[in-house]
Amino acid sequence: MKEIVLVLFMCSATENVCMPPYVWPDNFEDEYTCMVKGYEEGKKKILDVGREDVNKHKIYVKFECQELDIILPQPKPKIQSKVVV
Repeated sequence: MKEIVLVLFMCSATENVCMPPYVWPDNFEDEYTCMVKGYEEGKKKILDVGREDVNKHKIYVKFECQELDIILPQPKPKIQSKVVV
């Protein structure tokens, strides 16, 4: 089973540094939905930071949609109960 995780980075071009990555709490079923969410959240963050700070520090948001392999555990064997007569 595969799921897609969104990882967002907020960076400053003037300082040439990025903040620690933020992993979105929800996983996605495909690349498309992850990419759409990445662009939406990147835009929201730039609007939150504001024009003055974005321009002053040349802030930008980048993101990645990473595929994860989800390994599901094997089901536990069922225990059959014995009836004593």
